[in-house]
Amino acid sequence: MRIAKVQGTVTLSRCHATFDGARLRLATPLTLGELPEGDDPSGETLVVWDELGAGIGSLIAVSEGGEAAQPFRPAVKPVDAYCAAILDDLNL
Repeated sequence: MRIAKVQGTVTLSRCHATFDGARLRLATPLTLGELPEGDDPSGETLVVWDELGAGIGSLIAVSEGGEAAQPFRPAVKPVDAYCAAILDDLNL
């Protein structure tokens, strides 16, 4: 699991049927050096499934890969990254 900053929202012209009830967010994972500074992240941006309602600029906990699809078992969703938590405060 990594901490990422929400950069924007993905808008689809045609939505996959299993995507009802959530949003796709663009989030960039933060490095350890970027966390205390609050700098804008410089890594690669991910498309993240968000059921929690994270806003732009929010820090979120992101689960990736096979673990991202686990909350939906036994249903199958085409998800590679999942917003597991919205972080209100971060103390290092």
